[in-house]
Amino acid sequence: MAISELELPTHVTAHDFLGASALAEGLAKAVATRLNAAIDAKGQATLVVSGGRSPVAFFQALIEQPLDWSKVLVTLADERWVPTEHPDSNAGLLKRHLLTGKAAKARFLSLYRAAASLEAAALEADLALAELPAIDVLVLGMGDDGHTASLFPNSPNLTEGLDLQSTRRCLPMLAPSVPHQRLSMTRALLATAGLTVLSVQGPGKLATLRAALQGTELNEMPIRAFLQDPLDIYWCP
Repeated sequence: MAISELELPTHVTAHDFLGASALAEGLAKAVATRLNAAIDAKGQATLVVSGGRSPVAFFQALIEQPLDWSKVLVTLADERWVPTEHPDSNAGLLKRHLLTGKAAKARFLSLYRAAASLEAAALEADLALAELPAIDVLVLGMGDDGHTASLFPNSPNLTEGLDLQSTRRCLPMLAPSVPHQRLSMTRALLATAGLTVLSVQGPGKLATLRAALQGTELNEMPIRAFLQDPLDIYWCP
């Protein structure tokens, strides 16, 4: 089965690919097209991406796209509360795999703050995000438990994290695995993106999406919140 064979809401668009390299290339072209359109319209573009190993091929393909990186701001939908040099840092991952070569000219806004506590770090990141220009493209991933960004099921701050009326842009979140402490953009901020893409691979993620589509409880599977809005899903086996 492919994503396009699921019973998707009318505002969700499926893009099926045969393999990971084809998905990375197709997604990179679509994202670059949207960023270039934003640069043409307003002189700048903002890209929000997710960390982890899954997007690395997409990052590498995106670097090769025709794009004036000096006019692009890049930031993360979520971050582990570890220094950039830590192997688990999403910022460190971006610096190794995206913000290099031609893309090194991009401006990077980091969520990580070396504050006294996770809560203080989230407040500092929240203030920094007040200066974030309008999000042109948001690329999300999804865990097998239905989390996206660092909006994990049953996390203490999840209800506020999913509240569209929340005034917070960033919240401290807890993951069920190490490292436990995370910083995550809230749904209220993420939902403002001009284009939202969910990039997933493999039959396990297909099964997770199927389960998400069969229920409505957001706290149980936070990805459901993003299936309620216009969304492009990129998938390969």
